[in-house]
Amino acid sequence: MSHTRWDCKYHVVFIPKRRKKRVFGMLRRHLGELFHELASHKESKIVEGHLMGDHVHMCLSIPPNYAVSNVVGYLKGKSAIQIVRKFGGRQKNFTGEHFWARGYFVSTVGLDENIVRAYIRNQEDEGERYDQMKLEIG
Repeated sequence: MSHTRWDCKYHVVFIPKRRKKRVFGMLRRHLGELFHELASHKESKIVEGHLMGDHVHMCLSIPPNYAVSNVVGYLKGKSAIQIVRKFGGRQKNFTGEHFWARGYFVSTVGLDENIVRAYIRNQEDEGERYDQMKLEIG
């Protein structure tokens, strides 16, 4: 990779199992730091990220020598183990398989990076606006 120049960014979204609102409070603060650390293990970087109560949005910069599925799987797997160890009281013999749902959404971020980053940054505003629209209909 020493002679390679690259700019590979991906918009990634994943959810807790059964989309329960589990990402809040201390866990939310801890996850931000944890995701940044785990991404660096795979030579990747979180360019933009936002943790909602029931899902995670990230704009990830991943080098071309790593598969996106490999990096996202690593982030989800290792973070689930850390969540259960730190917040679930389980220290041994736990794989973390019961926190994140199995799949995820990913799309490439091309020339519209600023639009995607603004979308991720303003997730809470969009959720509140959607909730207000639902209230006005009912």
